[in-house]
Amino acid sequence: MKKTKAILLIGILITSFFSFCAIKKILPLERFELLLYDLRFKIHGKTTPHPDVVIVAIDDKSIEKIGRWPWDRSKMASLFDTLHRMGAKLVFVDIIYSESSKDDPILRESIKKAGNILLPIVFDFHGEKREVRDEILHRYAYPNVEEVENFDLFQPISANYLLLPVKTLSTAAACLGHINMMPDKDGVLRWEMMAIEYDGKFYPSLTLQAARIYLGLPMESLTLIASSGIRLGDNLIPTDFWNRALIPYYGPGNTFPHLSFVDLIENKIDPASVKGKIVLVGATAVGIYDLRVTPTSAAMPGIEKHASVISSILHKHFLQKTKTITNILVIVASGLLLSFLMIRTRAIMGTLLSFAMLSFVYLIGYYLFFEKGLWVDLSYTSINILFIFFATTTYRYATEERYARRIRAMFSNYVTEKLVSEMIKNPGMAKLGGERREVTVLFSDVVGFTSFSERHSPEEVVAILNEYLGAMTNIIFKWEGTLDKFVGDAIVAFWGAPMRQENHAELAVRCSIEMVKRLERLQRKWKVEGKPILDSGIGLNTGEVLVGNIGAEGKKMDYTVIGDHVNLGSRIEGLTRKYKTHILISEFTLEKIKEAIERGTLYRLQVKELEKVVVKGKEKPVKVYEISSLAKGESSTIIESEEEGEVVHMVEK
Repeated sequence: MKKTKAILLIGILITSFFSFCAIKKILPLERFELLLYDLRFKIHGKTTPHPDVVIVAIDDKSIEKIGRWPWDRSKMASLFDTLHRMGAKLVFVDIIYSESSKDDPILRESIKKAGNILLPIVFDFHGEKREVRDEILHRYAYPNVEEVENFDLFQPISANYLLLPVKTLSTAAACLGHINMMPDKDGVLRWEMMAIEYDGKFYPSLTLQAARIYLGLPMESLTLIASSGIRLGDNLIPTDFWNRALIPYYGPGNTFPHLSFVDLIENKIDPASVKGKIVLVGATAVGIYDLRVTPTSAAMPGIEKHASVISSILHKHFLQKTKTITNILVIVASGLLLSFLMIRTRAIMGTLLSFAMLSFVYLIGYYLFFEKGLWVDLSYTSINILFIFFATTTYRYATEERYARRIRAMFSNYVTEKLVSEMIKNPGMAKLGGERREVTVLFSDVVGFTSFSERHSPEEVVAILNEYLGAMTNIIFKWEGTLDKFVGDAIVAFWGAPMRQENHAELAVRCSIEMVKRLERLQRKWKVEGKPILDSGIGLNTGEVLVGNIGAEGKKMDYTVIGDHVNLGSRIEGLTRKYKTHILISEFTLEKIKEAIERGTLYRLQVKELEKVVVKGKEKPVKVYEISSLAKGESSTIIESEEEGEVVHMVEK
């Protein structure tokens, strides 16, 4: 119970800590979450973009053929004329024409003739705030802004200055919108700024404007919902508090169809490639340095990012980060569930459960991300799971090691090393506290030891007694008995505790037979060596006793058995002197081994009833039987006395 509470408490404390970290947005874990976010895209690979979004690339091939960038604007006019002739529905230009050029009239004429050219503006967030008054610019600001009071809590992204296309071009363009990109602190571009505040008005991105025009929606269809989202007609694009939308990248570079700039103006492209489509014109050549670090690529052309945003709006495929409270609920639910499971499982199963839960969390996170568009924070949850696993495993290891040392120290002198190891592996087999249990107890005593010790020197007595006790102890351990104690020359052992042994009586009888045979060999050895010869008697009894650690707490404790059946075993051993036999058992032990004798697993034994005895304090007599070995080939027999016989009243030794 104590260990259960400790593991649960560990789980609750760790879960509480990581829930607090999720609220405070601890930087290392936030960065880890960004890595997990990027990993989702890498695992997912390419997806199919909207078929009506294509890129005209200012690529290395075009640079090599036309010449060093920037080109004169007549080349761009030629491209616009070609795209108009081919039937492109919309042309998105990722090039800022903020300075006048001699070719502006040519370019203006092409833009005006096409009537579907979208030109970019670029906001500046640094330096002093400067105003640019331009009536055309205001025409493309959000016409509707709702829930403005939210900006009191979350300040909108505001610019200090902006670059506009030269007026002759901006007045001819079909629409204006910003192309600003703001990477996260790690340099990775994950968000699209859907609204930037400048001079009291909010301006949408050019990608949003492109999607709006392609869908045939007027400016009035655009509504900025402060710190919440963007309404485009009947669609709601979810955003964060700063009105940034997550970019659902469709894959690494070249996921969208690329048409070379030079191939287009040389009429080498099938008009069907652009007819009725949104054509994005931008640089992909390495030397122009319009490359971005994205979750899917370490160097993606910026025009590919724009294509992903437009395609996602047309597909109505949006990503949304779950709220902090949702993430905390996931942390708490998974943390508490794992803690409860860890209480009920062992080390290996706990490891499997922890990593199964971790895998499940990642799989669910992956599914929700790509199927439901939900970015669930996995970093805090996964680290919480790992910490609970390692902490509870470490705690278990420490407590189980302590328990193992306790078991080893307590039982290493009582039972074999094999049994000690088994009890450590299976703690339920050994109960350290006192309990009532059926056991078979063995008492063995040297015959005439007092007179023997008086006739010999202490050195002789100790030497021969150690040899005898050592041999008997080895046999007791061989038959998986528990050595209780030595009382001078006497041995006390029992079977059935601390480990439960269903055949405890059979094991005790087998042990007794081997002890007698071993003593006979020792007697022959001692005779040859001219040493004094010892003899012994063994008494066995089976019954319910109290078994456990008994003694003075913190001083001296022994794992032992006490009770009437223990006393009876001792008295039965004393009767071996009267009948001049080596092994006597009670009727209770016989009852336990009778089936083994009948089925032949206890073979070559003669069990003979001798008499009935009455233990002091008891009224009902108990039958006592002699056990002896039979010659090879003889079958085991049980001889019951036909006569009523004498009832012996035993007295204390």
